[in-house]
Amino acid sequence: MDFLRWLFEAQIPVGGSVLVLREVLGNIFGLASALGGMRRKVWAWPIGIAGNLLLLTVFLGNVFGAASPATLWGQAGRQVMFISVAAYGWYRWRQGPNAGTHGSAIVPGWAGPKARFGLAAAMIVGTAALTPVFASMGSYPPVWADAWTFMGSLLATYGMARGWTEFWLIWVAVDIVGVPLLFSAGYFASAFMYLFYGFFTLAGFFVWLRADRRESRPLRPTAEPETAGALS
Repeated sequence: MDFLRWLFEAQIPVGGSVLVLREVLGNIFGLASALGGMRRKVWAWPIGIAGNLLLLTVFLGNVFGAASPATLWGQAGRQVMFISVAAYGWYRWRQGPNAGTHGSAIVPGWAGPKARFGLAAAMIVGTAALTPVFASMGSYPPVWADAWTFMGSLLATYGMARGWTEFWLIWVAVDIVGVPLLFSAGYFASAFMYLFYGFFTLAGFFVWLRADRRESRPLRPTAEPETAGALS
């Protein structure tokens, strides 16, 4: 109990303000999860879930006590969504390791035209549908940005679970909107982490792109059947 009380109350002085320790730790766990995801390691999922649980308590604002009074229902809700989808991704990646993945959980691949259209449509429709819902719940404005980050995070996490290389680009779209929103709401630790994620996700995209080209390339036989027969 003493540890939990300390965890929920601990703050880090920064200049004339403070950072909530849970927010800092949650983002560190998130970064570790992203690094694991780039390397396609199964442990990325449970590490990410731990960070999501910490950040859930942060974005609910004064419900759990926070340095900032702003409550971001979209940010809080996406932590719940992360945990749910991460459980799916954890299960799916645990089924994936085999000799053809070079020790990683999955082989990256492209989503395909139909899946891409579905992702884009879900992003637009989901943002439009959730904006009035979050507004009625008192989410911090601009509410559409909160809805956008929620939907983008949902689709990016699902894409990662499926092994679609495009999920990194969805994260870039989330970061472009999420960074200004978090700075405005006073969640500076998360805002700086999102800013870093913006560059990190671009790097992750190219890492998965190279892995896709390398690991999906069919192996060339050492010799043609006719040649092998002639040498026997």
